[in-house]
Amino acid sequence: MPIHLPKGVEIKVSDDNVLTVKGPLGELHQKVNPMIEMKVEDGVLNFNRPNDEKTTKAMHGLYRALAANMVKGVSEGFKTVQEVIGVGYKVQANGNVMEMDLGYSHKIFFELAPEIKVETVTEKGKNPVITMTCCDKQILGQAAAKIRSLRKPEPYKGKGIRFQGEEVRKKAGKAAAK
Repeated sequence: MPIHLPKGVEIKVSDDNVLTVKGPLGELHQKVNPMIEMKVEDGVLNFNRPNDEKTTKAMHGLYRALAANMVKGVSEGFKTVQEVIGVGYKVQANGNVMEMDLGYSHKIFFELAPEIKVETVTEKGKNPVITMTCCDKQILGQAAAKIRSLRKPEPYKGKGIRFQGEEVRKKAGKAAAK
């Protein structure tokens, strides 16, 4: 499937098969296997493979998906929203450093990559919300997963850090055994 380039997005393919995507939100680079051939014609990026071997087909799909995510990232960007659920759990963002109270005996300071922009919202009577935006889907997903791993949602009360809209299956406690 070809990748259509939106307005304001430029793609360059260097001699050593490094794909560079530049847009209004940033610039991303990806080294591509030399077996996969890339062509940019009339605002459309095409990927071609030399044969139909299983590994070649897999690489073809991988690099096409990575390039599509790069184009979407530099034109629209990616966003994750996480909720911090629990009594006394707090989150504050100071630049790219997040300060979190997650029920441990100490505060957790988490430094994000400079490409990620973070915003925290704490309203009275509601759970704190962490909103992160970035043009690189890979870095954003990795940071979101690491933050979630600091206090995973537990199955009895549902306390912890979860993605917005995520369903946590709750277990019945000891009282259900009787």
